Amino acid sequence: YQRQSYLTQLHKFYNELSQALVHYQTDNNALSLKEAGLTSQENLNAFFKNYFKIVNDCGTTQTPCLAPASEYKNIAGRDIGTGCSSYMTIASGASFGLKYTGGKYVFAIYLDVNGQKGPNIAGRDIFAIYIYNNGLIDDNGSENIAPLTFEERETSFNENCIQTTGSTWYGCFGKILNDNWQMTY
Repeated sequence: YQRQSYLTQLHKFYNELSQALVHYQTDNNALSLKEAGLTSQENLNAFFKNYFKIVNDCGTTQTPCLAPASEYKNIAGRDIGTGCSSYMTIASGASFGLKYTGGKYVFAIYLDVNGQKGPNIAGRDIFAIYIYNNGLIDDNGSENIAPLTFEERETSFNENCIQTTGSTWYGCFGKILNDNWQMTY
């Protein structure tokens, strides 16, 4: 039951973000996120403040929006990094860190669907989500073009989400997309 609750919250955020990205591009009469003005961390923060109900803006400090970094692990129990440039909590109770990159993907979100509450495990209640210039929301992959292929998502899952070594932890979100919004792992 708990997994389904996390998935429901994840899917809700995904839909809200997808709609906000479309509105942002439409409002700015643009064909891509960068063309619409998403070209810096400041613009990214402003996007969220304009299109989401922010109940706590933690600025550059991870807590209290997210739990302390030391509390986050991956499924195998390995420590994971949650370092971002800004942190916020929205009305649903979900919290996230934002990191503008402007590169292969425009920005990354480390989304904790239930804020500071446990279990604080990647792939359960915290997910690494990547937003591309074409407005698509996906995982991180080798070709870095969204949408990722089924195979790219599976590889990211196996090489990052469930690994016992290394520091990367993306790949869980893509596995959920591949498995039609189910947590099969």
